[in-house]
Amino acid sequence: METLIGQGLPQSGAGPSPAELIKDATVQTFMADVIEASREVPVIVDFWAPWCGPCKTLGPQLERHVLAAKGAVKLVKVDIDQNQEIARQMRVQSIPAVFAFFNGQPVDGFVGAVPESQIKTFIQRLSTMGGPGADTKAQIDELLATATAALAEGDLQQAGGIYQELIAFDPALTAAHAGLARVVMAMGGPDMAATVEQVLAQVPAEIATHADITSVRTALALAVEGAKAAEGLGALMAQVEANPADHQARYDLALARLGGGDREGAVDELLTIIRKDRKWNDEAARQQLVKMFEAFGYSDPLSVDARRRLSTILFS
Repeated sequence: METLIGQGLPQSGAGPSPAELIKDATVQTFMADVIEASREVPVIVDFWAPWCGPCKTLGPQLERHVLAAKGAVKLVKVDIDQNQEIARQMRVQSIPAVFAFFNGQPVDGFVGAVPESQIKTFIQRLSTMGGPGADTKAQIDELLATATAALAEGDLQQAGGIYQELIAFDPALTAAHAGLARVVMAMGGPDMAATVEQVLAQVPAEIATHADITSVRTALALAVEGAKAAEGLGALMAQVEANPADHQARYDLALARLGGGDREGAVDELLTIIRKDRKWNDEAARQQLVKMFEAFGYSDPLSVDARRRLSTILFS
């Protein structure tokens, strides 16, 4: 899954000057500007040439995001026409070609024109390795927020890529494991449940009972239950319409709506049962609603609104 991580946080403070962060290298300066400098912060090397069209777009994008990182990474530009020996040593076959060095070794790179979002990803990933101005926690929080937004918008490729990168960086990052599992759930498919279980099996034991992880397990159980119920959605709708007092049919309809992706409809059906008969079936509707809150996340706007509506019903 290709990673498309969002823009990293700009670092606070004035930071190093542009001349310190972006340099043009030669054979004589490459060792100092790249290899030695990368022992302090990651150094990006951009191989380009004046005649290269894509280089004219990529170069300024790299410069802009390197400057925004304010010292977390540096950029060294190598004109291959003027520095053929360096290009040969790096085995550059086509341009633009971008390599990243850290602690004196190449650690990442890409070849060819790429979307600017991938450039942001690339620099954000390098920024978390350290260096002056790198605020790892803030960057992780920003990436999690970006992934959450991408998941909500249905951009599963971007969200999944971010979560995978974060897990690689910090295997104990609970939110990333939970997020990746939710991405797999959103992908669906006949093997969805088994695949989610495989993802959850990779969660370290020390965080396996964290609320984020148990929330995913609850969501998975509801998804499996709802998928089965969704097969009879039409019949259940007709049954409830014919007999609005049939709470069992309405309860099953709530699960069917949830299985079909209609979260709001599922909540509405359960709240209707509670409003009509809150004690029905040992408060099954309320208990199922609580499971949904856990699955959605208690801070989810739908959970917040539904809890408010539930309180109004219970205490009216």
